[in-house]
Amino acid sequence: MTTTLLITTYNWPEALELVLLSVKSQSVLPNEIVIADDGSTKSTEELITKLKDEFSIPVKHIWHEDVGFTKTIILNKALREIRSDYIIQIDGDVILHKHFIKDHIRLSEPNTYLFGSRISLKEEYSKKVLQNKIIKFHWTNSGLLRRGRAVYLPLFGTFFNKKSRKDSGKLRGCNMSYWKKDAVAINGYNQDLIGWGYEDFNFAQRLLNAGIVSKRIKHVAIQFHIYHKESPRGNTEKGDKIIIETTKNKITKCKNGLVTLQ
Repeated sequence: MTTTLLITTYNWPEALELVLLSVKSQSVLPNEIVIADDGSTKSTEELITKLKDEFSIPVKHIWHEDVGFTKTIILNKALREIRSDYIIQIDGDVILHKHFIKDHIRLSEPNTYLFGSRISLKEEYSKKVLQNKIIKFHWTNSGLLRRGRAVYLPLFGTFFNKKSRKDSGKLRGCNMSYWKKDAVAINGYNQDLIGWGYEDFNFAQRLLNAGIVSKRIKHVAIQFHIYHKESPRGNTEKGDKIIIETTKNKITKCKNGLVTLQ
């Protein structure tokens, strides 16, 4: 099985640097890293150029012009470039536990997608993390919110990892993995969803509609989220409508997805 780590980013090279440093420290590396860049300025490209030579695996930078929050479009562009069997997807503001990649690979199953949680770093502590380029954390650290999530239990964690054929409000696109063929089968991300807040849930719901089971993983595949102010949601009326229709009508393929890319 070949794997790709897919990282989404936008104009925060200081955070992306820590993400990549934590990837470099993984106990198991993916076969490649693909960075889906939703229109960052030159500083992000310069960072990637500087760091990619430090990796023993390919690091690809997929970029398009900044025309607002178009994460679904840049993700589809990245998906078209990926040739690996399995995709582990994260955001460009999460620092990975050293076994993050290993855990996703170990827990992968056919006809299943995985999703995990994240531990948030407090605002003041996040400043220290960025300034000092900290990439290792212990669950007793007072700078963490919900520290219990940071307890690493690779064996006992198996008992917490439950499968479901229903949607989960716990899903986060910053910590999920899935088979490339399954993403292609549902036509990737829905590009009608412009703006933050709906793209991951719609993607996951269509996987469920297509018969792909979800599995929530806890106390493994741990990641730490660097604090930042939350972006406003996109068109909530349109987003809610698409989510409701997708669930009610058991839609698997979006009309405006991978195949509509120019």
